[in-house]
Amino acid sequence: MKLGFIGCGNMASAMIGGIILKKLYQPNEIIVSDALETSLATAKENLKVNTTKNNKEVVEQAEMVVLSVKPQFYETVIEEIKNTVRDEQLVITIAPGKTLKWLDEHFGKPVKLIRCMPNTPALVGEGITGICPNQLVSQQELDSAGAILNCFGSFQVVPEHLMDVVVSVSGSSPAYVFMFIEAMADAAVADGMPRVQAYKFAAQAVLGSAKMVLETGKHPGELKDMVCSPAGTTIEAVRVLEEKGFRSSVIEAMKACTKKSRSL
Repeated sequence: MKLGFIGCGNMASAMIGGIILKKLYQPNEIIVSDALETSLATAKENLKVNTTKNNKEVVEQAEMVVLSVKPQFYETVIEEIKNTVRDEQLVITIAPGKTLKWLDEHFGKPVKLIRCMPNTPALVGEGITGICPNQLVSQQELDSAGAILNCFGSFQVVPEHLMDVVVSVSGSSPAYVFMFIEAMADAAVADGMPRVQAYKFAAQAVLGSAKMVLETGKHPGELKDMVCSPAGTTIEAVRVLEEKGFRSSVIEAMKACTKKSRSL
């Protein structure tokens, strides 16, 4: 097998789905394990990959292994597989708070490690992943990992001290955006728009605005100014958002998220 996943929840399924869709690997080249029979059955039925309940079997068979279990299970899983991991094997982690130092200490031996922080838009092929390799990872291996991540979005290499910031700015931020969309839709409903239509207008406005930032290269403030006509409707809405502490609320929420990630 070329690729193994220990843990097959939503994020792992999104990653695998993108990998298969982009034909980077075939389903028969991927093996996954999970503690839940239902997760394995879903992976086998929907993704057509090889499945097992044995985490060691994944490590034994795969060239590259992704640890995609929840952070609280990392210590147990690493203890189980650490003696099976081979010198040439690349291990990719996607758990917030688990530093390269922590991982190295728990493996108890030199292991090629790449810390990753993907986000849930990977489910629709629009994820963004922050990655940080340790010193044992070659450029070729980093490129191989990057090819996987590009299958469900894009990635950026960041220094490790920024990985917790990646958690707040992209890993957790879809939740903030969903709340924003929901609030905009609620306001539209309050003003008479049917809810289904309100969600479509609000979601498309967020999608289009994000694309403008990414594709025009313009500063978000400049794009905001382009919408704000003198004495118009938009600047009035912006005035109220500023009065209610919109920016400060977002900043404080993200700082709390980063702090929590560092404590995991």
